[in-house]
Amino acid sequence: MRYFTEDHEWIDVEGAIGTVGISNYAQSQLGDIVFVDVPADGRELAKGDEAAVVESVKAASDVYSPVSGAVIEGNPALADSPDLVNSDAEGEGWFFRITLSDEGELDSLMEEAAYEAFVAKL
Repeated sequence: MRYFTEDHEWIDVEGAIGTVGISNYAQSQLGDIVFVDVPADGRELAKGDEAAVVESVKAASDVYSPVSGAVIEGNPALADSPDLVNSDAEGEGWFFRITLSDEGELDSLMEEAAYEAFVAKL
């Protein structure tokens, strides 16, 4: 199942593992992405913590963790190819994987249809 935040992060959840990235809308607003700093393996994050940084030709933006948990891995491909976020933001351009410590936190996130309606009003 995929969920979204109002800050334009997405999380795909399989069991107790979440894969996190930024939405197509977010990457389109940022423009050409030139650098991504992903969190270190083992880092503990609380929901809403600054987890990663994405830099584009326009600006640098923080990426927030949509859930609490421990980072399993950052996406190693982004070190050499940060443009993956532009070409496949909601696929190969993921930022990190996290073990969810409280699956109940997902209840405060939007499902895809609700997120699309949210973006349409921006």
